[in-house]
Amino acid sequence: MGAVDTAVAEPSAKPLRVLLDGTPLLGERTGIGRYTASLSEELASLSTVDTRAVAFTLRGWRRLRTVLPHGVRARGMPVAARVLRSMWLRSTFPPVELFAGPTDVVHGTNFVLPGTARAAGVLTIHDLAFLDAPQDLPPSDAELPELVRKGAARADVICTPTAAVADVVAERLDVDRGKIEVTPLGIDAGWFTGRPPSQELRDRLGLPSRYLLFTGAAGPRKGLDWLAKAHATDPGLPPMVFAGPGPFPPGARAHHLGYLTDLELQRVVAGASALVLPSRDEGFGLPVLEAMACDVPVVCTDIPALREVSGGLAALVPYGDVDGLVEALRAAVDDPHAASTSATRRAHTASFTWRRCAEATVTAYRRAARRE
Repeated sequence: MGAVDTAVAEPSAKPLRVLLDGTPLLGERTGIGRYTASLSEELASLSTVDTRAVAFTLRGWRRLRTVLPHGVRARGMPVAARVLRSMWLRSTFPPVELFAGPTDVVHGTNFVLPGTARAAGVLTIHDLAFLDAPQDLPPSDAELPELVRKGAARADVICTPTAAVADVVAERLDVDRGKIEVTPLGIDAGWFTGRPPSQELRDRLGLPSRYLLFTGAAGPRKGLDWLAKAHATDPGLPPMVFAGPGPFPPGARAHHLGYLTDLELQRVVAGASALVLPSRDEGFGLPVLEAMACDVPVVCTDIPALREVSGGLAALVPYGDVDGLVEALRAAVDDPHAASTSATRRAHTASFTWRRCAEATVTAYRRAARRE
């Protein structure tokens, strides 16, 4: 009975002091930056946590205060991230509290758990692409696999965006599955009212009247060579549009938009004939949900995380199957409501909210602080 009383009283207790790694908020935001931004905004609205953020960068850390939500204080660790990572491979020195002050929980939002003195550690591992294809890592991330292994072993709680990633993390990083909390990502409400681009935006971006769309950062694991080959196989398919930081495959019917604002991205997604995510590996696949919220058909790779997130409402294709990808793209364009109705897509997507993500993450924080 005593344990039950303590659990009930917990929300009214003194707010938990949480320090986030806010480094992903600096620069152009792709998936992890958007995750960190949305999570910090939701945490700032909760009275149960006192949220601060720290940036690990020699020159840009002062800009952190300009990109944080109201109520979240910025702290700086003016040391090059490369130097800190090298030191944290060997020990927990320097502890982040040395620069940011005392805290109850430190949350590594981007694969790396900072060194700590007394604070509990929570580490988000978004996927294991760095283990599956270490040759794709830039030279600056050469030590990332070992750094993540050490962080996973040291963390009190690990967060993953899907159960699929949780299972793989437990197996391949040799950690207890019970140590992992699944904290599914969310989407902003604006996606449900996304409208196709205006003619002015179409003209400015050079958008064709009909197009297939890939959104996200280019990279070897994104399957873009497979997509380019499949798209070239059928001249009857709409042109291919790539939105995000490249480089993307060239082609006579390929349009590269580069980085878009959030509103521009919503409009471009809402106007697509179909969204395609041909990755060989994903931890979550946020573009899948964003397209579904706009009632846009989705074609993606048949891998565990995308099966989990899409909930049976996307066309799934084995990775590398050119004919299968062409067939799925044709079907999505010709009959966009074949797999589901608009209401079904939107209802599925509506269950993924950033508030739910934040609440699940706070559960991880409290577990870590108790060091269960």
